[in-house]
Amino acid sequence: MDNLDDVIKAHAIANRIKYGTASEKAVYGQVLAGVPEARKDAKAVSEKVARIVSEVNAMPEEALKALGVVEEKAHEERIPELVLKEVPQPLVMRFAPNPNGPATLGSARGMIVNSVLAKKYGGKFILRFDDTDPKTKKPMLSAYTQYVEDCKWLNAVPDEIFYASDRIGKYYEYAETLIQSEGAYVCFCPQEEFKKLKDAGKPCPDRGRSADENMLLWKGMLKNKYKDGEAVLRIKTDITHKDPAMRDWVAFRIVDEEHPRVGLKHIVWPMLDFESAIEDHLLGTTLIIRGVDLADSEGRQRYVYDYLDWKYPKTLHWGRIRLEEFGKFSTSMIKKAIAEGEYTGWDDPRLPTLMAVKRRGITPEAIRKVMISLGMGVNDVSISMETVYAENRKILDPTASRYFFVQDPVKLSIKGAPETHVKNPLHPGFKERGSREYILRPDASGNIEVFITKTDASELADGEVIRLMNLFNAKIKRDDSGVTAEYLAGKLLDVKKIQWVVEHIEAALVTPDRVLKGYCEKACETLKVNDIVQFERVGFARLDALEKMMVFYFGHR
Repeated sequence: MDNLDDVIKAHAIANRIKYGTASEKAVYGQVLAGVPEARKDAKAVSEKVARIVSEVNAMPEEALKALGVVEEKAHEERIPELVLKEVPQPLVMRFAPNPNGPATLGSARGMIVNSVLAKKYGGKFILRFDDTDPKTKKPMLSAYTQYVEDCKWLNAVPDEIFYASDRIGKYYEYAETLIQSEGAYVCFCPQEEFKKLKDAGKPCPDRGRSADENMLLWKGMLKNKYKDGEAVLRIKTDITHKDPAMRDWVAFRIVDEEHPRVGLKHIVWPMLDFESAIEDHLLGTTLIIRGVDLADSEGRQRYVYDYLDWKYPKTLHWGRIRLEEFGKFSTSMIKKAIAEGEYTGWDDPRLPTLMAVKRRGITPEAIRKVMISLGMGVNDVSISMETVYAENRKILDPTASRYFFVQDPVKLSIKGAPETHVKNPLHPGFKERGSREYILRPDASGNIEVFITKTDASELADGEVIRLMNLFNAKIKRDDSGVTAEYLAGKLLDVKKIQWVVEHIEAALVTPDRVLKGYCEKACETLKVNDIVQFERVGFARLDALEKMMVFYFGHR
């Protein structure tokens, strides 16, 4: 106890090194577990933890690095480090989503890894919205805000935020530079006709026009002279390139569709490869991490960089993530399924969106650890949600209070039971945190009544001896009138354990499969929205709403 401040500080620094921000709850649990005598004055310890955690979170990184001894203690808790063999100077990294829907667990990898590396090597992390497709992948207004909130939640806060849809004029300027240098031309070939020529390695009839002619046609595109699909601006490449995907690719197309941020201000929109190429230069991006499946982008974009005499950023590629429980999915597929009523919304617990897993009580620390542990290999990786649950369980187990939840409650009368005072600890490992206390009194008939689950009631056999958890033993009596029980005195037996509630609150537990209705203990009335609890024999759950009943979202066992 004499060096308790040092112990708290060591745990706080370890927790901050591990997750980016130290958690009061986690540090408090670790301190009490390691210093049992501290439990005698848990309130004072809690106050010390709050103060020291606040101080540690306010410390600059340089000060943390100077604490060699404390850092050594924290080393065991560190997750595998992300390392760059070569670090461009200055280091500028970006995460560039299309906000046609909110972030998924797959998106989290890009947010976290880019942020961690930029922070580790003293660089800059940029969030850039590549939102220049107002038709096929139409942006969703709420997704912009949600991405920013998710970055903050994951402790991957960007240094700067940019919106491609605000910078269309810049892309026009560079398009005209390319037209003037004969690096781009306006093409009127129908898509199928151009594909045949491209596949054969032959130029289309429009390729040989002069720069002046192409500039007039380009101005016509901007003035809405042509219809959607009638004309495109192509980057002039090697028409005989061995990879057809590199041959004279489309940089701009006409899209007669309203954009949710800028309305009908523009009718000519850049394709992703062009927009991204220009933005990476304008923002000074020096290191790009992109999926192996997008490797062709670099080949196309290098034509633009060569024409403009720019240096292309260093590029790393990583494999795709497959979430075993969700199979193949895309934001567009999810959006369609929501529109058709298959899901209730983007935060439906069956979905792999960050909104959904956050609602279920999955912590950002667990997601960070899993995503960083994947590293940056080029091979595709398959992960199970059980991996996320395992990490989340380690974080929640020391902090989540325990309660009973009884699904489809059935009344059980217990004959001969005496008045009983029950004190169930909020956490079996930290009894100083308090308890849920109830007094069970016999009624006029000498019976005590509790509620148990319908499933438990249906499975009990006549004459079976059970143990009502933390209460007493009872012998089951089953007949045509139903199920009752008889009180059995003595110490608790090692027999089937049954959950129960007496004073209760109506509750619903939303799981990925269905909504479970029942009762939770009256002690739950002190909970606040977003509190995460562990329902014994059920699993971890987050309190989502306080309405006519308490609504919890199930996380995992």
